[in-house]
Amino acid sequence: MHPSSSRAATGLTAVLICVTSVLSTAASAQTNPDPGKTERLNLQMQAAAAAAAGHKPPAPPATPNPDCTLIIPKNALTAAGLATPYQLTATNPGLGACNESNTAQSAFVQAAIFDPATGAISIYNPIVVDKGDNPLVPPVVPVLPNGAIVATWFGYNANNLTLKSTPGDDSLSDAKCVNGSNGNVFGQFAYCNAPAFFTAANAAIASGKLKVPASGTAIDGKPCPTVRDFSVVDQDQSDNVTTLYLVSPRGHISQFTAKNHAAHPSSVPLGNPSDNRLTDVFVQPALGCKPWVAPDLADPGSMVPALPLNELQARANQPAPVAMVPEGDPMTLLNGNSSLTKTNLYRQGVNMPTVDSQHDADTGRYCRQLLRISPQRMLANQKALTAFKSPDAGAANSLFTFLAQRFVAAYQLLDCQNLVNLANPVSVSVDGNGVAVTAKVNTSALSKIVDRLQSQKADDDAADSVDRERRSAL
Repeated sequence: MHPSSSRAATGLTAVLICVTSVLSTAASAQTNPDPGKTERLNLQMQAAAAAAAGHKPPAPPATPNPDCTLIIPKNALTAAGLATPYQLTATNPGLGACNESNTAQSAFVQAAIFDPATGAISIYNPIVVDKGDNPLVPPVVPVLPNGAIVATWFGYNANNLTLKSTPGDDSLSDAKCVNGSNGNVFGQFAYCNAPAFFTAANAAIASGKLKVPASGTAIDGKPCPTVRDFSVVDQDQSDNVTTLYLVSPRGHISQFTAKNHAAHPSSVPLGNPSDNRLTDVFVQPALGCKPWVAPDLADPGSMVPALPLNELQARANQPAPVAMVPEGDPMTLLNGNSSLTKTNLYRQGVNMPTVDSQHDADTGRYCRQLLRISPQRMLANQKALTAFKSPDAGAANSLFTFLAQRFVAAYQLLDCQNLVNLANPVSVSVDGNGVAVTAKVNTSALSKIVDRLQSQKADDDAADSVDRERRSAL
């Protein structure tokens, strides 16, 4: 960070700490029948950040349109395209407008740039504005290395995000974007050119040109969790991004940089609650771990975490058993039914191997691994997790109770009880406002469950082995 920016950076960091204290995991996918019971939208996030900044933003509509469309700019994977704002509009205007500054509708973009000459990765977060609007501050035009391989990922705070080309252009196919399968979107997730990025990055890792940081050892003596650790995944792992924007009191968007915050101190952070941010900003720090970060091309001197970094590190470092997107993931369902095609398309966007059979993406096995690993690690780290701030104070009063209620929701959404014929050993108590205030793991029941699942453990671990996880798939 340049010395002239130090004061602005200090203020920005303070607001970031505040906003991350209320960032929750991603909202439910399109097939979730009750979004409020799974992973809450972070409707209170902007209000908390606004309080830290000293003003109150306009309240969002009570029932915002949950389905929005993001218009992809021309030449989206070039420097000029990255610096061109994406435009948000209603998929069905009859359901109401879509506004980027409304935290119940906000969409987010994250780009990663791979330099084939050096193997280096950098991050750039393109901004999103309302269709017909202009950004508060023009985005920084990034300087890309020669031959750069660029990819983008998308996150969304409501239900269904649809990608669309710029009128008169073929920007969607030009950028090799994947939004789902046969017109059925993933929900909150999408990507452009991700397989090419991961293919290049994986080759650089294999050759030694790109060095992946070691994950480290957590305070419980185990490897620090990655986004493929069964102690942190949920029903729709690897969804959404770590991008943050700044939003002005009038709803205009700018990039999250020290320079922009210093010039517009009344702007507040706008974020995308995600599994990636939960791991990077909450779980890893609580366990004495650090995420992999890379330079932000829009904010000189700033190092940021990102979805593609998380997935590369998880592929390189996660010990078995390795959690990978199962066929029962709500975002990979096709009209409510499992789909290997859609599951494979999702996996390709997050650096995971494709599968040939339902066995390779078995949701029942995923449930068994969750039972074996997640409750025990929560218990082992209960003191540290309880002492750490909650990602969403409106959902839980600590990181421990937040992870417990998230586990309960995932167990229900994946239909684990029916798939493995075992009751959930984790329970949560809530107060009158629906906030999880206590959580309990029935250790006697858990011990019996682990014993009962022992006969399947070797086969399950073999199916979730490191070798299978690192199998070329792109």
